[in-house]
Amino acid sequence: MSKKRRAEAADMSQEDMEETLKEVRTLARHLQQSSQAASSVSELGYTNLFEVSDQSPEEVRKNIELVACQAVASILDGRGLAFTFAQRGSATNVQFVPELDRNYLEYKAMKRQFADSSQVKRTTMMTRLMQLVHELAKKNIHSTKRDLFYADVKLFEKQQNSDAVLEELSLMFGCTRHSLQVTASEKGLVVGRLQFNDDDDFIDCTKMGRSGKNIPSFLDRSVNHARLDRVSNIKSDYDRPAEFILLVEKDAAFQRLAEDRFYNTYPCVIITGKGEADLATRMFLRRVKDALKIPILGLFDSDAHGLKILSVYMQGSEAMSHDSANLATPDIKWLGVRPSDLDKYNVPRECRLELTTHDVSFAESLKEKPYIQKRSAWVKELETLLSRKEKAEIRMIFLLCFGGIYLVCAEAFTSKGFQYLTQEYLPRKLREGDWV
Repeated sequence: MSKKRRAEAADMSQEDMEETLKEVRTLARHLQQSSQAASSVSELGYTNLFEVSDQSPEEVRKNIELVACQAVASILDGRGLAFTFAQRGSATNVQFVPELDRNYLEYKAMKRQFADSSQVKRTTMMTRLMQLVHELAKKNIHSTKRDLFYADVKLFEKQQNSDAVLEELSLMFGCTRHSLQVTASEKGLVVGRLQFNDDDDFIDCTKMGRSGKNIPSFLDRSVNHARLDRVSNIKSDYDRPAEFILLVEKDAAFQRLAEDRFYNTYPCVIITGKGEADLATRMFLRRVKDALKIPILGLFDSDAHGLKILSVYMQGSEAMSHDSANLATPDIKWLGVRPSDLDKYNVPRECRLELTTHDVSFAESLKEKPYIQKRSAWVKELETLLSRKEKAEIRMIFLLCFGGIYLVCAEAFTSKGFQYLTQEYLPRKLREGDWV
């Protein structure tokens, strides 16, 4: 191709990109104009809601020692060993605050007593974990949840037990889980037009290949008894900075987007939690949004479970409702794959799955949640899902249908190949502003 032809092609490509991103830029302007400083639940007049806050290792250590002293005094007074803390969030004690678009924990006191035969083991677990966390705080070092479990595997028996008690400790001390110096294994990934400092290392997410950069399992650290950001100086300092964040449910879709360098054609940051939203990915997403102040568009499976994961990113989960202020990221737009997309984009019947009885029950229950009811377009999508009783996964759409694995699919689909997601579906979505 001659230099002139290449220049003309580049100009045309630039024009196409500019046209495709018009609606995204309109959305960005709208979000910036409508943004305002978020109030707190106390400022809004809510008096029964419980929130945790970040604490330094020194503060956590002092809290543990205070609880230990109180426990000793209780035993010497003849009242026995007991711990009192806020009951963890569930369907019965979580309140949706529409002004902040988040779930919050309603305070209900829970008491665990060593003298109660049904609680003796759990109380012992709390005491043991306090000892382990005290050591971490004293030395200002981190541990994984898995390592804590193996520190006394005979007592805990299952990691599920030690994980649950760890969350109860954060409720008892009124601190975030990461303030206890305990992390989960790295899970989430990020790639695209994003730069940040990870401690002393400069990270450029355009140079992370198709695998992306692991999102750090903890985002801050303690220095001289002060909690400082481990992840800092978040920016998009490129000739074409990121214009939106693409939040992707599944790792397979993330890998397709990363390999096709989608973020170079349409300047963006791509983030995935690889399924269920883990705490580190949720915190990282929130920090990137706050730093770049650009829209977030969500790409999730076309079923109620995909929408539920999206809502956890937005409103926070019930189980972690005590930390929604740190974990929830408002104003995420549902880009796809929505139930209405199946007909709009002519997804073949062979690439759709029938809803199970559990799927129907879950979708009906989700539709009644206040954060869903607040969004009429989301309610309509769930009604479409329930009326048609069929769903589709992202990878089925761009792998099975458009990759040609289903030979019975129409030729128009099989000819589109594995890059349908990045070359047709998403560009069309962006161009039409097709999100809710």
